[in-house]
Amino acid sequence: MTTSSRRPVGARPPARDGRTSRLAEIAHHAGVSESTVSRVLNGRAGVASATREAVLTAVDVLGYDRPSRLQSHAVSLVGLIIPELVNPIFPTFAQSIESALARRGFTPVLCTQTDDGLHEDDYVEMLTERGVAGIIYISGRHADTSTDLARYHRLIERGLPIVFVNGWRDEVAAPFISDDDVAAMDLAVNHLVELGHRRIGLAVGSDRYVPVIRKMAGFRAAMERYTGRVEVDDLIVNTVYSVEGGASAANALIERGATAIVSGSDLMALGAIRQARAMGRSVPEDLSVVGYDDSALIAFTDPPLTTVRQRVTDMSEAAVRALLDEVAGNPVPHAELIFTPELVVRRSTARAPDRSGRG
Repeated sequence: MTTSSRRPVGARPPARDGRTSRLAEIAHHAGVSESTVSRVLNGRAGVASATREAVLTAVDVLGYDRPSRLQSHAVSLVGLIIPELVNPIFPTFAQSIESALARRGFTPVLCTQTDDGLHEDDYVEMLTERGVAGIIYISGRHADTSTDLARYHRLIERGLPIVFVNGWRDEVAAPFISDDDVAAMDLAVNHLVELGHRRIGLAVGSDRYVPVIRKMAGFRAAMERYTGRVEVDDLIVNTVYSVEGGASAANALIERGATAIVSGSDLMALGAIRQARAMGRSVPEDLSVVGYDDSALIAFTDPPLTTVRQRVTDMSEAAVRALLDEVAGNPVPHAELIFTPELVVRRSTARAPDRSGRG
């Protein structure tokens, strides 16, 4: 009767010199450290895919049986954490990132946060338990200036590659991919001023979020540059990123005499249009509205929405490249890569009405 020549991976191989351990033998064959071999065999994250394959190949060549969880071909997984699916910009980012990952042989694990469901930390625990190669965060808790950043520091210390989209935090040593919020406000305000508007309002979310802070700063700078107005606090309304939030902000800004509104999202812009009509105003004849994101179907609203377009495809590609470079062990600058947005002019903006306040 013949017996298999393969050995359980947990068994000590015949030592060439009486001292060589199982891990040392595999490590030597794969050209890696024993700790790296241990991480691979235990299914831990933070090992580049090429390194992981080299270790498993060494296991096969040396005649060991792989641990049962590694015997089937494992798909490299990447966690993708997004705030919600209601705002169409987030599914757009998710789809774009998914496509970029798939082209490189990786599969995203989509994690969507909800008020009554799992939150970011819960998802991170689940993802790390599954041994994901890395995590991409889109507008996550990192963008909130009140958030404890220790959660991200712990992941970095563990060697798990992470990348952030929007919400730059200098304290986190990881790659950030951001839209240029300041440039976006400059584009929107300049467009409206060229149409004769001077009482221009800004509807954005809570000012504890980095993108909102930047939008407010960009709006103030643009208003001073193009209208000479230095004090614009009465023209800024902080609310929630939703249709209802946009409507609430529009109500306040219209009562304050605004003839145009720049919104922090397309959903807010739609809320502003709805509220303007409820107050007997026409868009764009009485009130011009600019959105932000250029979400799907926005070109088909009534009226088609003028908006600032985030370069979602380019930003997604950059985020995936940065993450997979980190996974492969290649050095990636722990800095912010900023993408300049584009103003898309449609029919929700027009010349200021005669009653617009000038001066």
